[in-house]
Amino acid sequence: MIKTKQSLLALTAGLFLTTNVSAVEPDWKPYADLLSSAVKQGTKQDVSLAMVDYAALKENGKLETVYQKLSVYPVANLQGKQEKLAFYINSYNVLALKMVVDNWPLTSIKDIGSLLSPVWGKEAGSIDGKTISLDDIENKVLRPMAEPRIHLAIVCASVSCPDLYNQPYTATQLDSQLEQQAKVFLNNAKKGLYVDEKQIHASKIFDWFAKDFKAVGGVDAFIRRYKADLPALKIEADIDYNWNVNGKAP
Repeated sequence: MIKTKQSLLALTAGLFLTTNVSAVEPDWKPYADLLSSAVKQGTKQDVSLAMVDYAALKENGKLETVYQKLSVYPVANLQGKQEKLAFYINSYNVLALKMVVDNWPLTSIKDIGSLLSPVWGKEAGSIDGKTISLDDIENKVLRPMAEPRIHLAIVCASVSCPDLYNQPYTATQLDSQLEQQAKVFLNNAKKGLYVDEKQIHASKIFDWFAKDFKAVGGVDAFIRRYKADLPALKIEADIDYNWNVNGKAP
């Protein structure tokens, strides 16, 4: 009997250790299911984009399930830059969805805030039991990690934002996922990049966060890395930014 109990304890301990060692990142399956069911390619105001069904998310509770798991996840478990990047990109996108759903119906995520108190600085939710804003995630966590492609992965729930990626970001797939996001965004002539006879027009994202791209040679070098056939024209980050919500109008 004693040997049997010892064997069971050893087995239980082994399973516990295996789980802790291998399952460092959160279980993103509920988020993957949400993306699969609530995000579909569509068109809004002549812009092709990944459209979010916010009304359905408000009704079905899937987002709340994802958020509850996220809100208590111990971030100390994250190991290395890739895991942290993937976790906080997903977190930003989940919390942006949550802010819209919590205030649905609305026309723009910016309606949640005001000129003096923008939405980006408002409490978006909790991570690891601590309240956090979208601004906190973007400017205090993600940008200091010196990965400019985050700006083509975090989605501020607006038409001109990069599309919401159709899968959760993960550490092992992060580089290829960010590469795909960059290509898709820069191939979207309505919000990413287009060329006329005088110059190349790019998203205002490349103006707002120009200094983040210096680490990879600057905005011009970054864009031409993905669009090698661009003519030798000046790149202006001046495409009008559409802040309408990236989903069906309420």
